[in-house]
Parts: sequence; C-alpha cells; structure tokens
Amino acid sequence: MIDSLQHELRITEIFYSLQGEARSVGVPTVFIRLTGCPLRCVYCDTTYSFTGGEKFTLGHILTEVAQHGARYVCVTGGEPLAQPNCLLLLTALCNSGYDVSLETSGALDVSAVDPRVSKVLDLKTPDSGESHRNLYENIQHLTTHDQVKFVICSRRDYDWARFKVDEYQLPQRVSDVLFSPSHEQQQPRELAEWLLADKLKVRLQLQLHKYLWNNESGH
Repeated sequence: MIDSLQHELRITEIFYSLQGEARSVGVPTVFIRLTGCPLRCVYCDTTYSFTGGEKFTLGHILTEVAQHGARYVCVTGGEPLAQPNCLLLLTALCNSGYDVSLETSGALDVSAVDPRVSKVLDLKTPDSGESHRNLYENIQHLTTHDQVKFVICSRRDYDWARFKVDEYQLPQRVSDVLFSPSHEQQQPRELAEWLLADKLKVRLQLQLHKYLWNNESGH
C-alpha cells in the first residue's frame, strides 16, 4: 500500500461542494476531477479539464481529501478512467472509509472498478455527438449499487434513451436511471411531461450546481 501511494495522477482540481447530480444530490462531497477525456460531447461543461492539470501522488490526494472531513467522494473528469491509476485511487478511497462514486462516460471498460464504488455510467445519446462510443459491454458489470444517466438534448434523444432503458432492463439492473435535460437545450418541464406520459421508471435529474453557482469551476 505504501508503494502504491506514490503512483501519480494528473488532477485538474479537488474541491468541496454539494453533489449536484445522481443519487446523493445535495450531499456535501469532495470532488476529484481528473484531467483528460477522449470524448467531445457537444454539451460538455468541463472542457477546461481536457488538458493541463497537475500531477499528484495518491498519498497527496488522500491527504487533501481528508482535510475536508466529508464522507462522500466523487471521482469525475473529463473521463477518469482514461488514466489507469484511477483504479488505484478508487480502491484507496474505499479503503480509507469513504463512500465513493465514479462519474464515467461509459466509453471505457468499467470491469476492473472496485465493486465498493458506485458507478454513475453516462450512456451517450445521439445528440451528444458521441453515442457511437458507448461500450455496451459495460452494462453487464453494473449492479444495484450503480446508476445509469442519459443527458437528453431533444425528443430524439428521449425516444432513444427510452428504448435503451427497455432494451437493457435498466430499472431492474441498477439503483437509479437518471434522465437529465441538457442545460439550455432541453426544457426540464417538457422532459418531465414526457416521463409522466410514458410512466417510465426513471428519475428526472436537474443539475443542482448549475442553479446554485451557474456551473462555476470549483463548485
């Protein structure tokens, strides 16, 4: 374990805020944003994390996380799994007693992610521009500890996502299926009405941080 703490990752930022999405929305959380992403979704709001960043050892990251005194830690990006040492980070956080979630695009293999981690897997919709990158083999590695998210940009995206929910029986496979309206592209109320009309067993997700802080970096 001592040697593993010397492994490095490139980090864009580590900050303490309220979780804005998924099952633990509103909960005080430490966010670790890893640098780099192989995808280029049209609605991406963290393009600043594609390049740059600073190298930190696992030990340094754990020390900084501990300073915030939070129970929940979210590893995000970019695409965290683009850095192989992300797997070591996730396990180290779990071993330290945190409740850990991973926000991943679903384009990279999740089979080696520590099973104690709650994976929030974002299946890319057609209007994201990256739906061809979805690695559907990942779905077999999801459990009731995990979540699946669809960012909805249009009615076309909604119909596509509705089909995928049924095709893979996602409500029976994971704890939560999240439909999130793309900010400034899809009206939340309209999406809510579609969900109610079709009686889908999914959760409407609004991004709390965008309403509180207008998506400022560090929140």
